[in-house]
Amino acid sequence: MLIERRLWRRLLSTVALGIAIGVIASVAKAQSSAGPTFDVASVKQNKASVDGRSHIYSSSTSGNFRTANVPMKALLQQAYGLPESQIFGVPEPVSSAMFDIVAKVDSTFDVQLNLLDEEARKAQKRLLLQALLADRFHLKCHKETRELPIYALVVTKGGVKLVAAQSNGLLINGSYGKLTAQGLTTDGLARELARVLGRPVEDKTGVPGRFDVTLQWTPDEGPARLNGVSIADPPPSIFTAIQEQLGLKLEPRKGPVEVLVVDHVEMPTEN
Repeated sequence: MLIERRLWRRLLSTVALGIAIGVIASVAKAQSSAGPTFDVASVKQNKASVDGRSHIYSSSTSGNFRTANVPMKALLQQAYGLPESQIFGVPEPVSSAMFDIVAKVDSTFDVQLNLLDEEARKAQKRLLLQALLADRFHLKCHKETRELPIYALVVTKGGVKLVAAQSNGLLINGSYGKLTAQGLTTDGLARELARVLGRPVEDKTGVPGRFDVTLQWTPDEGPARLNGVSIADPPPSIFTAIQEQLGLKLEPRKGPVEVLVVDHVEMPTEN
């Protein structure tokens, strides 16, 4: 009888140990599969902007992220890769508030980040910001498809006027009424035009390859000014400029568009 009890106790101990090991392994697996997070982060509502402008500072080679006087929609655009025109449901008072963020990763993250290609780095940095918004703003959101006004980027009857790229890299610079790029695809051009126009632009050109692009136009706000005086001979509207300078045009249409819908978001928890 005594021997049977000892064997039974040993059996129970073995089962308990196996369960414990299984739990530890499950926790370790869950932790390893979790997305990246910032090591430290400061989030504050901006109440005294110096110049009234919004600033986002983010290096392609580092996971560190900093903003000054930035609205929630701009943060969502950074986190989910959709333009502000495709983001819906941000409530007050979050919608009208502006935020200052200083978020840093540990050094090992940057080492691993720089082993990835450009698109993979962007994806990791978006996951960082998504985690921050969920943690500090209690953000809950989802993506869905809606029928919305769009532009289709197509080739004019006269044909494209795009110049083949002279290098393998990608470089994009935008300023008031001007876009310059090296190594840009027509799909990439459509994304840049969508940012300018505030409406989705779909690439329907069917033109392969990468191109060096220079596009100059006069924004709706008026021509650029030098020392307070409008420049002479300002360029045309963006629609005319695209046709004349690139041999492409924008056609208004309606189509299915991926949008981000905010289900819940709060003012940030204090540091």
